[in-house]
Amino acid sequence: MKHVIALDVGGTGMKAALVAEDGTLLHEARRATGRDRGPDAVVETIQDFAAELLDTGRERFGRPASAAGVAVPGIVDSEHGIAVYAANLGWRDVPMRSLLSRRLGGIPVALGHDVRTGGLAEGRIGAGRGADRFLFVPLGTGIAGAIGIAGRIEAGAHGYAGEIGHIVVRPGGPACGCGQHGCLETLASAAAVSRAWAAASGDPEADAADCAKAVESGDARAREVWLAAVGALADGLVTAITLLDPRTLIIGGGLAEAGETLFTPLRTAVEERVTFQRLPHIVPAALGDTAGCLGAGLLAWDLLATEVPA
Repeated sequence: MKHVIALDVGGTGMKAALVAEDGTLLHEARRATGRDRGPDAVVETIQDFAAELLDTGRERFGRPASAAGVAVPGIVDSEHGIAVYAANLGWRDVPMRSLLSRRLGGIPVALGHDVRTGGLAEGRIGAGRGADRFLFVPLGTGIAGAIGIAGRIEAGAHGYAGEIGHIVVRPGGPACGCGQHGCLETLASAAAVSRAWAAASGDPEADAADCAKAVESGDARAREVWLAAVGALADGLVTAITLLDPRTLIIGGGLAEAGETLFTPLRTAVEERVTFQRLPHIVPAALGDTAGCLGAGLLAWDLLATEVPA
């Protein structure tokens, strides 16, 4: 059976699959990233994992994978196949595509940015299916975005398109790792809500999920923290809506797991802020933590579709 390798590399874990042409997951596996062993060891682990998947496909389906798709975090040069920089993994300028292709016997390899790859999956087979224009925004440790246009993800001229987390929504606000102050992700990411609720509740172990539960139970302090984050998020999203005019706005990541505790006030806050703009459908992501892996499979199949036969 013809299939491809799909690999989603995260800061703590890797998710992988063998994917058939119709999108069926033929085999799934997970492995720790092992970033504590250093960037060189992580790159070697990725190659070893991919090689094992190649062997699994050959043994189970009588042929090796036709291609591989790999999603990695940080700054990614997809055109040249280079993992430029990832703060949480410590690597710089890793020629990931060529390393993997060599290790996998020369099969073609597509390299993608993790959020944009997850957005590709959400747009084609998840919550954005059928939408010609969408914006995918996962709310996790940080906030990023993937701009979907006609079934493709717009990377931008330099590969930085969609970095909505670094829109300044509160000038002079908290310092951000990017060097600015008041960036959206310092105020409305899951990590930001966790910090704010830990401080407000006096419990250093409290996190965003705890805050959401406290909101649901009627805690006034939790509601204040939550609505401050929702307000900042709405400001950032309205800026994005003004620039991009998406038909569907897909919200994912850890904060979206709060369900309507997030979506009801968020839809209201966005609606209150728009004037001439058209409101997009604001919906939760559908694919959960499998989006990156599924998207990596789509990258691989897209690569095969664009190859010119010899």
